[in-house]
Amino acid sequence: MNYRAVETTDEYVARLETGADWRAEIESLADTVDADAAWFTALGAVQDAELWFYDQDECEYYPIEFDEPLEVASCVGNVSWLDSEEQRSSSSRTPSDDGERFAHTHAVLSDDEGTTYAGHLNEASVWAGEVHMRVFAEPLEREYDDTTELDLWL
Repeated sequence: MNYRAVETTDEYVARLETGADWRAEIESLADTVDADAAWFTALGAVQDAELWFYDQDECEYYPIEFDEPLEVASCVGNVSWLDSEEQRSSSSRTPSDDGERFAHTHAVLSDDEGTTYAGHLNEASVWAGEVHMRVFAEPLEREYDDTTELDLWL
């Protein structure tokens, strides 16, 4: 296990803009408040979504797409910087893998029958969303991990 103590500085709450991309809105909040590392929780609803499932045998992400309104029953994640020199060109690359702040976002979504779907939230169009973000005092970076083939916190 690799760990370190973190101290928090500020906490923010935000309302996500209808029609915007869910994860991009969280990254925008992190940019606005200059959060180099943070933890967030969120809830709300989306108009569509793309979740990713990580196949541990193939070390690849596979998309699961939804073109329907869904509730965001739970959304958690963290914000950090990705080390752009360590990035690989594979399907596990996320759109923000170019040295910018990255919101690593997981969500549990539910449909109109209460069926739930969960995974890495790649993108989703906001219907309504509320976020709570706790900012860490020191930045954290992601680095490529040979075992999982993922970019993980140091």
